[in-house]
Order: sequence, then structure tokens, then C-alpha cells
Amino acid sequence: MRTRALLGVLAVVSLVAVFTTRVSRKMPDFEVYWTAGARAAAAQPLYRESDGHYQFKYLPAFALLASPLAAMPLPAAKGAWFAASAVLMVTLLGLSVQAMPSLRRSPVLLLVLTFLAMAKFYAHELVLGQVNFLFAVLAVLAVVWMHKGRDAGAGAVLALAVLVKPYAMIFAPWLATRRQRGALAALATMVAGLAVLLLLPALRYGWDGNLQLLREWWQTVTATTAPNLLNQDNVSLSAMFAKWLGPGTTARVLAAVTAAILLLVAGIVMAGRGLLKKPDTLEASLLLMLIPLLSPQGWDYVFLIATPGVMLLIDQAPALPRELRYVTIAAIAIVALSIFDLMGREAYAAFMQLSLITVLMLAQYAALVTLRFRRVA
Repeated sequence: MRTRALLGVLAVVSLVAVFTTRVSRKMPDFEVYWTAGARAAAAQPLYRESDGHYQFKYLPAFALLASPLAAMPLPAAKGAWFAASAVLMVTLLGLSVQAMPSLRRSPVLLLVLTFLAMAKFYAHELVLGQVNFLFAVLAVLAVVWMHKGRDAGAGAVLALAVLVKPYAMIFAPWLATRRQRGALAALATMVAGLAVLLLLPALRYGWDGNLQLLREWWQTVTATTAPNLLNQDNVSLSAMFAKWLGPGTTARVLAAVTAAILLLVAGIVMAGRGLLKKPDTLEASLLLMLIPLLSPQGWDYVFLIATPGVMLLIDQAPALPRELRYVTIAAIAIVALSIFDLMGREAYAAFMQLSLITVLMLAQYAALVTLRFRRVA
């Protein structure tokens, strides 16, 4: 007990030191949310080209939910969000353990290995002040609740996840395919909750004002996609083919075909769940791993939402065919060690420009698929 308390105190002290010395002057993405929250509180326009690279690209209701943070001075708000993100990081790891269909390794070892595998993404998330921890916690919480028969609550949580990151809509067709009791309740609750959240800004902006915000949101998201494809930190399929072949029709077609194949494979995996007791973890993990690949603005740190999938692979690696097991372990290790400070500027830039992280995550996706057809999860 004393050891745990001491570790807790050391963790808190370490986080405070990191925040005050390195992070407090950064967190540029959080400043976007803080600014949007202040604008929403005053019923001002949210989407402005004058914001440049740091345009607000989230749904209007997200700005309303961020408005309480905007009531705080920016330095205090940063500190509060950094602390909340640290708690969410630990929560994500804990929920991922709970979501596992079975455990080969001890929970403590699994937590440590998964943390080491994902630490580079976690650190980047904290420095930026992003909301992917919140998104991932909501998604994995939904899986845990499904295991407990709380399907309606799971649907509501996934609706909130869409508000945090709209690409959570990928879970809607998945809910429709689940054959477990309560699946319809989960889907209905998700759709109803999302409808309420989309209408929420009308309380502040009026009906027409809310519709205008939704149109401006769509225009902002679509207009800012193409310029980001060649950014070295973009790990999407669209970016991978654009970097390899140059932006153009060929790259777009190959990205679309690859995405369709990955979605088709995910569908086959779901159809093959059979009588497995807890198939939801692997299926949700596949979808979470797909999101950064499918989103044209999938930045590398977004892969932190693949935490349950990576944890599942670490735990069930012995069940993989020997060659694929080695490839999977190597893929996880290389991704974990692909850090700027270790590789150096030129090597890291080349690594990212070749979209090798994307290739390595595709290998992990293939390993998850293999686990299903080995009836492991």
C-alpha cells in the first residue's frame, strides 16, 4: 500500500514537473478548443479562415461543451486539461484490460508493455492538448458496458464519442451487425443521442444559426484535407499513396480501394464471430485501428486510440502463426521506438515520409484479423 502511494506521489510530481517545464507553453490544439469555447459562449462564429492552420474543425456542439474551460484563464485551463488527459490516459489503459476477452499475461505486465508500446503517441497527445484520450476512453468504455449488458448506455457513450471526433460514426454500422441481445437498443440510443447533440447549439445560435454552423463545419473539414496529405505526420492511406505516388487520381483511387478492402475484411471478421463469448473487443479494436488510416487527416498520434488492439496483440501474440508473431512484435517495437530524439531529424523525417508507421499498423491490423480466424477473440 505504501509502495503504491509513493508511486502515485512520484507520478503526480513528475507530471507537474513535465507540465510546468515543457508542456504549459505548448498545447496548441487545446488553445483551439479554448478559443472555440469562448466563441460559443458568446454565440460568435466558430469557423474562421483567419485562424489559419489552427482552424476549429469539430462539430458545433463540441465548442459548447468546451465553453466551461473557456471561462478559465488560458494557463489554468491548460493545467486542468493536462491533468484530465493524464487521468484519461490511465483510464484508457485500465479499461482496455477490462475489455480483454481473456488474459494470458498478468494485468500489470500487460499494462506496462502496452504503455511502453504506445508511450510516444501518449506523449505527443499531452503536448498538443488533444482530445483523443477522451475519444478512446468513450469507445472502450462502450465495449466494457456491452460486456456487462449495458447496451443502451454504450450507445449513448458512442454518441458522445461522435461529438468528440465525428469519425466515431464508424461504430454505427457495427452496432447494427451485432447479434447480441440489446444491440438494437445500443444503435437506437446512439442515433437518438447524436440527434440531440447535433441540435444542442440551436439553444445558443438558434435553428438557422445551427444549420449554418453545420454547413461551415463541413466546408472547413473538406477544404483543409488536401493541403495536409503530404505532411510527414499524416499516417492515413490517402497520405501514404500521395507521398509514394504524388497527389492525384492514381493515389486517390488506390487509397479508396485499399480502404474498401480493409472495411470488407472488417465485415468478414464481424460475420465470423460465431459463438464467441466476447467478440466486441477485437471488432471494436479493428475499427479503432482503422480510423487514423481512413481519415484523410489521420495524424500519427491518433493511433493512441488503437491501445486496446495493441494490448490484445501483446496478450495473445503466442496464438499467432510464428512468422506473423515475429512480424507483429517487430511492428509494435519499431513503432514504439520511432521517436525523433532516438532517430535524429533526417532519419525520422525519412521514416515518416515513407509512411512506414502506416505499413506497420497495417501489419498489426492483419494480426488482429488472424486472431479472429484462430477463434482466439
